[in-house]
Amino acid sequence: MSKENHDERLTFNPLECSGERPGHMLRNKLSKKVGPVRGKRSDLWDFIWLVYSVFFFIEPISRHDRNFWLRFGIVYAIFLAIYTGMVFAKNRRTNYLLLGMLGLLAACYVPLDQGSIGMFVYVTAFIPFVTESLAICLGTVVAVCATIAIEGFIFHMSPWAWGFGAFFALVVGVTNLFTAQRIRAHSKLQLAHEEIEQLAKLAERERIARDLHDVLGHTLSVIVLKSELAGRLFVRDPERAAAEIADVEKISRKALGEVREAIRGYRAEGLAAEITRARNVLDAADVTLVCEEQPPALKPAEETVVSLVLREAVTNIVRHAQASHCRMRFSTQDGNTCFIVEDDGRGGVREDGSGVRGMRERVEALGGRFTIGASVSGKSGTLVRIELPANNVDREPETAELPMKSTP
Repeated sequence: MSKENHDERLTFNPLECSGERPGHMLRNKLSKKVGPVRGKRSDLWDFIWLVYSVFFFIEPISRHDRNFWLRFGIVYAIFLAIYTGMVFAKNRRTNYLLLGMLGLLAACYVPLDQGSIGMFVYVTAFIPFVTESLAICLGTVVAVCATIAIEGFIFHMSPWAWGFGAFFALVVGVTNLFTAQRIRAHSKLQLAHEEIEQLAKLAERERIARDLHDVLGHTLSVIVLKSELAGRLFVRDPERAAAEIADVEKISRKALGEVREAIRGYRAEGLAAEITRARNVLDAADVTLVCEEQPPALKPAEETVVSLVLREAVTNIVRHAQASHCRMRFSTQDGNTCFIVEDDGRGGVREDGSGVRGMRERVEALGGRFTIGASVSGKSGTLVRIELPANNVDREPETAELPMKSTP
């Protein structure tokens, strides 16, 4: 099976499979993942139930009549043909047609051979596996029992014969109805578990992709900045150039650890630490960071998302904005906590790239709101704004103290 087919999501449509017997229905649906399962062995196994047709032979054996045997042979051959057709039938319409033929055959022949009343039982045994409709199943069972009773009364059949026939038709029909419903429920549950597993794998791949983009994009941008700075300082200030190269090595080693964290499930060091890191990155890019408020205390999951959004915003400022100033603000409006990052760069965000899309998905997953657009200061630049619902914010303030302003 190809990789594309392996990743295909499984869906279960009861209407699509209602014309199949549950065993075949489950095998056919599961064959999308594990390959064809239905074969000669599984189909031939359904013929084991013909063992109950041995009761059809009681009256021909007791009569010792050649003409009766000839008539019975023709009827029994038709019965086997109908049964075989039902075993290999692939759609509901064919099953209905064959069941109708079996019921008609039983209605016509049972008055001549009371031992063949079991043909009616086969009808009630099959119907629960042909349709999921409870009304059709119960209606068929009632109709078969009524037909047996009417024929027994009209043709003066032994009450024991038609009474036991009706009783077994009712018991087998109701029992198979519960069995069919249980098998269908198990099939749906198994397919639902497989679909959940596929969705979990897809969500994990998307999470890793977002984390790698946010973590590595930021780290590689810092490495590029420091490498360029070291190149400019190599002749003029060799000692500082060596220090920048040492920072590049340190950051590169840290990036390896961050990649491993992204695979396991990224956890930010905290919003205060992320602001400090952003300040250092912007300083290296000759961008002044102004942060006039202390960051609020957030729950771990929300703090991780805000930290990653800040990291991506700073990365975009360093890579694309060509800004000289960056301002960071925290505020509370209508009970929601707002976080804003604004720069005075060239602006011009027209569509969501993978980074912006990742930020939006993270914030919206928390029930928050993410917007990105032009700066509200009237000058060129970009403004990133996120709003988190009030129930995501802890009451206790953060104890870490941050410098309010930095200059290059």
